[in-house]
Amino acid sequence: MNNLNSTPRGQRVRISFLGRRNAGKSSLINALTNQEVAIVADLPGTTTDPVEKAMEILPIGPVLLTDTAGIDDTGSLGAKRAGKSLEVLQKTDLVLLVLDPETGFGESEEEILAAAKKRNIPIIGVINKIDLRPDTSCLKWADSPAIPLVKVSARTRAGIEELLRTIVKHVPGDWTPPTIAGDLLSPGDTVILVIPIDKAAPKGRIILPQQQLIRDVLEHDCVAIMVKERELRHIIQGMSIRPKLVVTDASAYLKAAADTPGDVLFTSFSVLFARYKGDLHTLVAGLKAIPALAPGDKILIAEACTHHPAADDIGRVKIPRWLRQSAGAELCFDIISGGGPLPENLKEYKLVVHCGACMLNRREMLFRILQAREADVPMVNYGVLIAYIQGILHRALSPFPEALALLDWQPDLYDEDEIPLGFKEAIGGNKSGRTVFRDF
Repeated sequence: MNNLNSTPRGQRVRISFLGRRNAGKSSLINALTNQEVAIVADLPGTTTDPVEKAMEILPIGPVLLTDTAGIDDTGSLGAKRAGKSLEVLQKTDLVLLVLDPETGFGESEEEILAAAKKRNIPIIGVINKIDLRPDTSCLKWADSPAIPLVKVSARTRAGIEELLRTIVKHVPGDWTPPTIAGDLLSPGDTVILVIPIDKAAPKGRIILPQQQLIRDVLEHDCVAIMVKERELRHIIQGMSIRPKLVVTDASAYLKAAADTPGDVLFTSFSVLFARYKGDLHTLVAGLKAIPALAPGDKILIAEACTHHPAADDIGRVKIPRWLRQSAGAELCFDIISGGGPLPENLKEYKLVVHCGACMLNRREMLFRILQAREADVPMVNYGVLIAYIQGILHRALSPFPEALALLDWQPDLYDEDEIPLGFKEAIGGNKSGRTVFRDF
């Protein structure tokens, strides 16, 4: 079974926390991860050497956090510790420069800033302890350094969501997960792709997620077989060995699920892309809003592309109909299409239903997820929602035991320090039973 620490360290975003002694670096790590990851004490110099911790911070994904000794450590031994702190920049993707509002931005911070700039490493200034000093306007910040500044309180978690958004914005390069489905496969495995002919796709083409998954399967030295939904049963029956995975378009969920043997992993393109482009855990947890929908509630349908809608368009026609039937009430739907942020009036909505995001990069999709989290509005995507509506959600999540645990919490699935930020909140902090999604 895969666990949350199985991502190789070389494929994790490396975030290093630097700053003076007692600025709150370790406390900030604990606040970001929502766990007691780093040792915290009031005594300056508690952290003596760089300490690495592989974590899952949702919605960012797999990260490697490095806690460091204070850059202002004193004495000959302290100087060596400070030198070790700066050495972590050799393997850092992003620096969080933790600032104490009492001391501001001085020589120590200038040294960190210069070292990071020399290596072309993005750096975010984090003004900590605003619960003790909320007004920082009178402080001198070294002639306003040209780095983004975020005010937080590690103790109260104020500003942590804004910091997450800023991290997403400034993580460099292409940090999309390296595979769509390859981590589920071994060389030589067979994957069957159920591809109904999409009326909205240009004639002669298949849609982008299907193209990308075919490429991903081939790159992992596996066999990809493409069929329409009515051919799936015949193909499987004619195979000498079971396929490892069946992936269907969400529009063919029920028939494809019925025709796929129970010992074969089964999911949809949209569920795979919920994980690849965004955060599958958050999009599954968003389902808890559906049983609570009431007459007149507003729902936002968010489409990433601007395709010409068909008569039975999935986002504009079918999903609104299914949600009205599920709620047994009239609901109000607004539809947006294209890129960019979600609307400013997001708090007015009870639910955001997002497409598969094939036209967004991961950074853009995570921005939208963070917007919804900040507005306290649950979000789901098409494939997750349709699987729930059609009663096959557990089947569609069968390749992803961590996400499946949101529906049927399995206490033995995780060690305590492997539970990602957002997961505890999604299950209501309950590690003991099947309570959160009992109505499913």
